[in-house]
Amino acid sequence: QLQLVESGGGLVQPGGSLRLSCAASGFTLDYYGIGWFRQAPGKEREAVSCINANGASTVYADSLMGRFAISRDNAKNTVYLQMNSLKPEDTAVYYCAAERTRPGLCVGSLVPSMTSWGKGTLVTVSS
Repeated sequence: QLQLVESGGGLVQPGGSLRLSCAASGFTLDYYGIGWFRQAPGKEREAVSCINANGASTVYADSLMGRFAISRDNAKNTVYLQMNSLKPEDTAVYYCAAERTRPGLCVGSLVPSMTSWGKGTLVTVSS
């Protein structure tokens, strides 16, 4: 059974950093694009970043202005989201999601949703 488990969330001060992990079990990530999404209190879910199956292509939400970096280690079946210069408006539950690779997935644009989801990890940015 395909499972995704996020970890690495927590409380961090503005300007700080966190690295989120998304560990897959029950399947190999080699054939999947992976996305990170977030949902802040009272707001709709938004796509944050996406990486294609072989890691050659990454996409980010324009609003991040280069503060986040997505990466993957297929040998560890894990995808990461490095978040730097965190702001209070980054406070949200962060989800990773997977979709079987297809041409164009995570190339040039984010996708609004994916097939399989983790349960999320809470990131709180506050002093």
